[in-house]
Amino acid sequence: MKKGFEDTQRLAQSVVRQKNGGASRKASPALFWGRKVFVATLLLILPAAIIARAGYMQWQTRAFLQSEGDARVTRLSRLQAWRGTIMDRNGEELAISVPSQSVWVDTKTFETRNAETFWSSDKAARLARTVNLEVGELQAWISNHSGRRFDYLARDLLPAQSETIRELDIPGVHLLEEQRRFYPAGEVTAHIVGFTDIDGRGIEGAEKAYDKWLKGKPGEQMIKRDLLGNVFELGDVIRPPVDGQNLMLSIDSRIQTLAYVELKKEVVRTRAAGGSAIVLDVTSGEVLAMVNQPSYNPNNRASLKLDALRNRALTDVFEPGSTFKPFTALAAIESGRFTPESLVDTSPGAIKVNGFWVRDDHNLGRLSLTGIIQKSSNIGVSKIAMALPTDVFINNFYRLGFGVDTGTGFPGESAGLFRERTRWSDIEKATLAYGYGIGVTAAQLARAYAALANGGRLLPLGIVRSDRPAAGERIASPRATAQVVSMMEQVVQEGGTGVRAQVKGYRVAGKTGTARKAAHGDYGDDYISVFAGLAPISDPRLVVVVVVDSPRGDHYYGGEVAAPVFSAIMERSLRWLDIPPDAVDSGLPVAWQTDESGNAGGAP
Repeated sequence: MKKGFEDTQRLAQSVVRQKNGGASRKASPALFWGRKVFVATLLLILPAAIIARAGYMQWQTRAFLQSEGDARVTRLSRLQAWRGTIMDRNGEELAISVPSQSVWVDTKTFETRNAETFWSSDKAARLARTVNLEVGELQAWISNHSGRRFDYLARDLLPAQSETIRELDIPGVHLLEEQRRFYPAGEVTAHIVGFTDIDGRGIEGAEKAYDKWLKGKPGEQMIKRDLLGNVFELGDVIRPPVDGQNLMLSIDSRIQTLAYVELKKEVVRTRAAGGSAIVLDVTSGEVLAMVNQPSYNPNNRASLKLDALRNRALTDVFEPGSTFKPFTALAAIESGRFTPESLVDTSPGAIKVNGFWVRDDHNLGRLSLTGIIQKSSNIGVSKIAMALPTDVFINNFYRLGFGVDTGTGFPGESAGLFRERTRWSDIEKATLAYGYGIGVTAAQLARAYAALANGGRLLPLGIVRSDRPAAGERIASPRATAQVVSMMEQVVQEGGTGVRAQVKGYRVAGKTGTARKAAHGDYGDDYISVFAGLAPISDPRLVVVVVVDSPRGDHYYGGEVAAPVFSAIMERSLRWLDIPPDAVDSGLPVAWQTDESGNAGGAP
């Protein structure tokens, strides 16, 4: 029975072995050794393959992989070029570039690395306060620019603001080195120098007219930045920056400041709407001063009014009134039909031309051509204009540069209003003779007076100093212009309309002008007060034109509003330029011999 039990047990074990896939045998020594060889071979081959692959990448694909790596950290950085300096004719700085910083934000980094608690922290409050925002406004700004890698938060920071940003050291908030424009003379030179926008582009005055000359060309340099945007390596300079070229203007800061102060005083005193003054070198056509009221401070444009931006001396057109009468006298002398002694009967003080009245304030009787200019007789110049051939009379004004710009190259300069016509009536010629029916700028008027002063050469006006001024165009004979200048000298003498224009120690020639302003298709109650003149007569060097727009009160004649400003500007300018006096009597000016209205003649 025992034997039967053992047989049964062996049978069961056999069945179990068959179910397990065969007999249970110990692994053979050969199989164990094969496994060891396989593992060892694998451990040798894998490192060898890795080394081989690394070698291949190092030698065969090195350039490609390096370029791919550099592409992720290498950037092309812009090297700023410094804008050129604007100076006056003596080298005094009028516009300079100074270092400045702006703050920019990488909002993606900012949002990633600043926790939600940042907005309730002191850092958030200080950052907002530094850029003149509330915390809520700053948070809204970040939200609106979410995900962007570069956006300006604030430009042109003050040094204290930059230092605060640097101390806060907020991830994603960075400072950028830039430059800003500074104008040492402020509002005194604002209209001629102009200003730039926040990106350094000229948008007014000389800054705009000579923008390409001043701005230079930025350079480029390769740099490497880490993931946080920090520069960790400076590479090659691809293109070096080229700084802008300096610009030397023709103006003299001393004369510019003097003209500005004297004009502003008169505009304030008379409560005028505005005014302009311009000083020219008659030998070169260079502008030594050009000022306007109202003006503005280009360093602080927070409350800037657009009306103050106009360079009125170049843009504003007005009827010049009696300041045109010397040009009528020039046409008369050049025609050969008149001399300074030629007599014209202005009685009885009013004449009718084509149904329109031409009047003087008084019956001046018979006047010589010199007397007509001295007394400013409308009737006298009207009769002369009607006696001249139309082409001779009209072409005289074209030759003097009216109807075209002066050549300054300034943006927005007006060419004035001088309509070309095939036929001119007597009344049109008459009114043109005393400065109505035509529109001119202060610069055009100064240019024409400079032609009288320099012997008949019409020069382009220049705002940039030049060692080789233009020769100009001959538009009249030296003899004729000298005679006209002699006539204008009588204007500032006793009995003339411009005695307030006298300059101590110098012989002065000039002409007053008072013209009604057009309004609603007719002439209103406002006036333009003008004085234009030159000195010294023995060797003319300077022309000064003063225009006051709509002076208030009882005094509005050019002889009492503009002439004193002319005198103040001319006197000190002549002395600053070391121009010797030429008056025989260097005493004080003679007593002003005008009536209470300031009118010693017809229409000053």
